[in-house]
Amino acid sequence: MAHEAIVIGTGFGGMGAAIELKRQGIHDLLMLEREDDLGGTWHVNRYPGLAVDIASVTYSYSFEPNPWWSHWYARGPELKRYAEHVADRYDLRRHMRFGTAVEGATWDEAAQEWEVATAGGERLRCRYLVAATGFLSQPKLPDIPGVEQFAGAVVHTSAWDDDVELDGRRVGVIGTGATAVQLVPELADRAGHLTVFQRTPIWVTPKLDHRMPRLVQQLFARVPLTQRVARTVNTTVLELVMIAAVLHYRHARFLNAAAAAIARRHLRRQVADPELRRKLTPDYSFGCKRPTFSNDYYRTFTRDHVDLETSTITEITPTGVVTDTGTVDLDVLVLATGFDVWDTNFPAIRVTGRDGKDLGGWWRSTRFQAYQGIAVPGFPNFLNLASPYSYSGLSFFTTVEGQMKHLGRLLGEVRRRGATTFEVRDPANEAFLGWVTERLRDSVFTVGSCATARSYYFNQHGEPALLRPSSTIQTHRTAETFPLDDYAYA
Repeated sequence: MAHEAIVIGTGFGGMGAAIELKRQGIHDLLMLEREDDLGGTWHVNRYPGLAVDIASVTYSYSFEPNPWWSHWYARGPELKRYAEHVADRYDLRRHMRFGTAVEGATWDEAAQEWEVATAGGERLRCRYLVAATGFLSQPKLPDIPGVEQFAGAVVHTSAWDDDVELDGRRVGVIGTGATAVQLVPELADRAGHLTVFQRTPIWVTPKLDHRMPRLVQQLFARVPLTQRVARTVNTTVLELVMIAAVLHYRHARFLNAAAAAIARRHLRRQVADPELRRKLTPDYSFGCKRPTFSNDYYRTFTRDHVDLETSTITEITPTGVVTDTGTVDLDVLVLATGFDVWDTNFPAIRVTGRDGKDLGGWWRSTRFQAYQGIAVPGFPNFLNLASPYSYSGLSFFTTVEGQMKHLGRLLGEVRRRGATTFEVRDPANEAFLGWVTERLRDSVFTVGSCATARSYYFNQHGEPALLRPSSTIQTHRTAETFPLDDYAYA
């Protein structure tokens, strides 16, 4: 018997979708999760130094505030506990099934249902299918000869192993993205010698982090309006950088230059050696690659037992890493190489729609696209939360809550019409793709200097197809007002 809805993933996106489905009266709901517990990113990632890089008052559901964050930027374990709280608060656990990896989903035209195939050989059916597999769920391994031959311990940051011995060891880190910025200072405190292999430097600005005073926590708890104000102010300030300096780069280069100047000043204050500063300074425009925040990252490279290696890696041997200038012997190799966004994450499973249309194949052979960052023509009753042009603002929760509003209005219209299926119309999808394409013409991704950034914002077609070029306010307004006739109902 078919379920009314299946949600793939139990991170914040999947839980948000499930909350909205239940609000719309759908309680025959199954949530499938490949991991052994809920939380998505905040369950899988456990590396030292893990924390949010968006203030916690913003990086949380607006309708379920937490007044008790210990820091302005919550640490990873707190986000995991918050996810557990949300699951309990909205009675989601009874819908969840863990240890169930989904391999694919196929639209059954005759039955007007989705068939979902699991790695265990099950065939589950549902009326509505929501894929909430996240933007960063498929780890990327370095394409370096010999990586599998390394005789010491190898650990990817997305599968951290606390049993790996680090104290006093020779540790190497490949990668200098946002994860490495958090991890490197922690490893430096434990390693006997640390070598960081950098291909592309990253813009780093100061992190205005602090413990949350007890009085502030109590104020947030007793007067929730104060926390909503803090959320609004924080979102507004951050989006001045995101929207103006990045998306309106053509007309606001001075703001982009100011952000880069802050990062350079931060680097000068922490690193006196001009040659080391040169190596750590990006040669691409601020915002081309995800910038990050840290008070310790730059300073770590001034420690006597820490080396920054910028030579090209040629191979990995059983005993270490070979570059074009020499060999670095290691005991532990840490892969902070991020995630494979465009080849295996969009989508993270095989999705086959009407007339055998393969979603991943279609995206790669044409252009990555999704109406309002959530729906695709040819895929009835299917919403993909981690879609091209879906990530809005700086907080993931802007995206999640906008999609919840979209889902709620859409299902409300299905119910009003007495329909059983919905499918976005081709003209609506094409119009949205044209809109985002035009909006991005003024962005740093198009006008700025991004050629050397090696940013996961760009797909294999060279398009910055991840970010939706609109503010939080505009995203939510659109979710509340998009033309319902952009969908066909039957």
